[in-house]
Amino acid sequence: MKKNRLYPILLSSLFSLSSCDLDRLPETNLSDASFWNSEDNFKQACNALYILVDGQKIYMDDTRSDFAYNRGSGPNEISSGTRIAPATSQDWNEPYQMIFRANNIIEKAEGAQDIGSINRWIGEARFFRAYAYFNLVSKFGDVPLVLKTLDIDSPELLESRTERALVIDQIYDDLDYASANLSGFTELGSAQYGRVSKSAAFALKARVALYEGTRQKFHSYGNFTTTLSIAVNAADAAMREGHELYTARPYFYLFQEDGEGFANKENIFSVIYGVDEARIIRAHQRTQYLQNGWHCVTRPMLELYLCTDGLPYDKSSLAENPESSFMSVFKNKDPRMSASLFKEGDPFNNPDIYPANPTPSVVTGHCARKLYHPTHWQNGRSYIDIPIIRYAEVLLIYAEAKFELNESISDADLDRSINLLRDRVSMPRLTNDFVNVNKLNMRTEIRRERGVELAQEGFRYDDIIRWKIAEDVLPRELIGSKYFPGFGNGFNISDAGYLLAQPAGTRFFDPAKDYLYPIPTREIALSGGAIAQNPGW
Repeated sequence: MKKNRLYPILLSSLFSLSSCDLDRLPETNLSDASFWNSEDNFKQACNALYILVDGQKIYMDDTRSDFAYNRGSGPNEISSGTRIAPATSQDWNEPYQMIFRANNIIEKAEGAQDIGSINRWIGEARFFRAYAYFNLVSKFGDVPLVLKTLDIDSPELLESRTERALVIDQIYDDLDYASANLSGFTELGSAQYGRVSKSAAFALKARVALYEGTRQKFHSYGNFTTTLSIAVNAADAAMREGHELYTARPYFYLFQEDGEGFANKENIFSVIYGVDEARIIRAHQRTQYLQNGWHCVTRPMLELYLCTDGLPYDKSSLAENPESSFMSVFKNKDPRMSASLFKEGDPFNNPDIYPANPTPSVVTGHCARKLYHPTHWQNGRSYIDIPIIRYAEVLLIYAEAKFELNESISDADLDRSINLLRDRVSMPRLTNDFVNVNKLNMRTEIRRERGVELAQEGFRYDDIIRWKIAEDVLPRELIGSKYFPGFGNGFNISDAGYLLAQPAGTRFFDPAKDYLYPIPTREIALSGGAIAQNPGW
């Protein structure tokens, strides 16, 4: 249970979130000059930025990929390749809402340099501006770069998109400022747990640089060696901040109340929720989503998990292949598999435990488990904090960036990164000799470790985009567990005998256009045509 925790963003409700289209309309909130007269008010203004991070949505993002299927909404139009250019889009509007709020704080701070530690709050605002711009660039590519608050007649409203390289440079600049002016996480301590720290800025810069560097490498543009070097250096800086992996309890509890708070040094940036019904800050419905089959795990995710000898299921004598029962897929597997996926006997509430024979409501047979809490089903909402940046991700960034720089990685760097993750769950260490002797591929194993460790946390779609493998993996049929007669009726079955969520004939990916999101048509119209549509849309 949560104990002795302070919630620094409690006052965020002070600032209402406008339902206006803040991507195009001027920023008018918090504009009263009398407000910007104390450091505490700048802190409260920054609180409003935290509310705009939707942890629940982030954790559902794997349904855009080949790793998950949402029974509630049916086939995902991004995963299926069936979307059309929308008139409006939250993927565009919400980041710009965050950017406009951040710009307002930064501008007001320029006239208040004599008020306490003002640079810290500028640092927070610039962290969130960088976070928002990365969300935009990773989806849309070139986007309008707006670094000031706008009036209704500001010429910037009619400007064209800014080249992605310039936007990425601005992201780096914002995060460099943030890392130089934010406090370390140990300095923030339990009293300010939940606020972004110096290590959060380093980690986000490493995330951005890994994404952009590998995208440059596999999509053939830019200078990937320079960008991946930025990723290595930023990850290394975060690794020197004193974080460590959570080992107080098994991996499953990292995503329960036990893993919350300052005591867990793996947390770099988390969305903070309430304690219980009497002490609410905000709530989410992750438990309800999982219970209702809104995050069903597919076969490609199942096959990622290694056997306990460190070998893939199709190379290991420890695996049962093909499986003889629904539960045999879990036999002799990496412990993170049973921690991340429901298996027979796990508390599931409706029914009381996860069944031996899944019901058609979980169309693939396997349901994601991270952040699920049985009692939160009864309450209709959950308060488990949602990690957005974990130290585990930083270790994975370091390993992948190191490898992709020269297509090799030393055992020493593996021990400093991936093998810390494997040690936590008592899995065999990854070494160059192990890869060579067993005829494995180091890139595949590094990517596998990322998929397993960060499963169900919203990374898969961005990964297949930057690796340029989306045209290979997305058009395939979405399948889950092997079908066994005890499952009963109500399932669709593939020709090979697997539970079928979606046939290949209804799934498409056009590499000429689908590597970028379409620009909302309303934004093109409001810009007078200055904003051009992405190719193919």
